[in-house]
Amino acid sequence: MTELSPQACDLIIEAGWVVPVVPHGVVLTDHAVVVSGGAIVAVLPVAEARARFAPKETVARPDAALIPGLVNAHTHNPMTLLRGVADDLPLKVWLQQHIWPIEGAVIGPDFVADGVTLAIAEMLRGGTTCCNENYFFPDVQAATYKRHGFRARVGLPVIDFPTAWASSDDEYFDRAGEVHDAWRGDALIGTAFAPHAPYTVNDANFERVRLLSDQLDIPVHLHLHETAQEVQQSVEQHGQRPIARIDRLGLFNDRLIAVHMTQLTEAEIHLCAERGVSVVHCPESNLKLASGFCPACALQRAGVTLAIGTDGCASNNDLDMVGETRTAALLAKAVANDAAGFDAHEALRAATLGGAKAMGFDHLVGSLEPGKQADIACIDLSQLETQPLHNVVSQLIYACGRQQVSDVWIAGCHKLRQRVLADIDLDGVLANARQWRDRIATVCNA
Repeated sequence: MTELSPQACDLIIEAGWVVPVVPHGVVLTDHAVVVSGGAIVAVLPVAEARARFAPKETVARPDAALIPGLVNAHTHNPMTLLRGVADDLPLKVWLQQHIWPIEGAVIGPDFVADGVTLAIAEMLRGGTTCCNENYFFPDVQAATYKRHGFRARVGLPVIDFPTAWASSDDEYFDRAGEVHDAWRGDALIGTAFAPHAPYTVNDANFERVRLLSDQLDIPVHLHLHETAQEVQQSVEQHGQRPIARIDRLGLFNDRLIAVHMTQLTEAEIHLCAERGVSVVHCPESNLKLASGFCPACALQRAGVTLAIGTDGCASNNDLDMVGETRTAALLAKAVANDAAGFDAHEALRAATLGGAKAMGFDHLVGSLEPGKQADIACIDLSQLETQPLHNVVSQLIYACGRQQVSDVWIAGCHKLRQRVLADIDLDGVLANARQWRDRIATVCNA
């Protein structure tokens, strides 16, 4: 009997461990991920991969774990350029007296492009391969993400006052339609409606968002129940809590990506599950702004899709999904008073497949399965901070730092190779950041 020739492929990544996320709770020892045409072809033992496939390139990382690329499910990435400008303030003061005035003075296409580029470099070095973006100039954002080969769902902003992006309700919606049409069907870039929050969007505009979201079949990305003050204000102005109002307007459904959700009743948690609403937990931003605590364990027990996001660098102050996931896991236990709640495997799932599912990208990314895009992070576990290695996933969540991310691939393209960024001029990115620091300082001191 003639032996079959090895099958040609683009890449084999060999690792000490592969954590595919699906099946849940599984860690595969001495396994490889086989990639061709940007997609995962197989996940199998290293010896079998070598026998069955003939790769153009082999990357061997015997002391590392491969995981799906981390998914940052809520970001304002141009705000990397506002990192540290207004710290240690409550949300309303921080936003209305500091962030909005500074943005009013500096925001524009260059600010957005440079901020997103800085964010992409930071995210890649931390193992993040996909983000859910929520900011102005989504046309510039989309072009910047595409230029760097980074996967993103870009928010189409809607807010009740003029900004540098749009000056009227009709212009917000007209420009949203233009950006959606320009990126429809793109392999890396998707769109979502991004009405800012219940306290900055009126009923009529929410109804327009619902209608267009249904017609275009795209998600709605919304800050919701972020603070007790927001809930109280809604009761005073609308006679009902924000979730009840959003539900009345037809938006509380399986297209809704509800961000923060720190103020929830038991009935609201069950309504999330019943309607298929996804929740993005942003623990570090919520902690820093003293906004409250998302009941992650209760949401998970109810069957709600739970994702993790960093929020923007102006309120976090980083895009570190490795650290954010640890914080999410620890905070969830404290809030639930349950040391067994939101365990390491569940936290990793929320940071990968949970985010992908919330964004509607779970058919593409979020787990290491044949047929999915090869968005992969490689984490070096040989460093003393993660030794001795008793439990791979426990070390990934509770001990590992983002500096241990050695390699990152997006759709099979090597974006970070042994801590070196590909195709990003790091010196140029840093020089731009310093220029924006000087310009913003002038605004702050005016």
